[in-house]
Amino acid sequence: HGPPPPVVFKTYTPRTLLPLNGANGTPVLLAVRGRVFDVSRGRNFYGPGGPYANFAGRDASRGLACGSFDEEMLTKDLDGPLDTLDGLGEEELEALQGWEERFLEKYDVIGKLVSQKEFDSSSNSSSGAGSD
Repeated sequence: HGPPPPVVFKTYTPRTLLPLNGANGTPVLLAVRGRVFDVSRGRNFYGPGGPYANFAGRDASRGLACGSFDEEMLTKDLDGPLDTLDGLGEEELEALQGWEERFLEKYDVIGKLVSQKEFDSSSNSSSGAGSD
């Protein structure tokens, strides 16, 4: 069969990541500290109706760090800056590190998450457009 097709590394923003939550047969993606993971193999957990479904299509960093799957752990403003994880203590950051290592073992990293502003500036930089 040959090797699997190479994973194309994509740049996502919170808005382009959002629909990729396993609904309607889409892959289930989530982001942890700027890395986008394809967690489709864990669809029972992260897909629609799963216990962690809130994280699908979202930046799950803060929720994983705090061990909370509540909506308020998610960044509300999809066009704003990414969560810098301000205010998290050492224990939470250690917990997040543990999740991150688990994800790296089990799932593929398929891209990176950047803020809308970063995305715009990187995609416009080649066009020579003025800033803002």
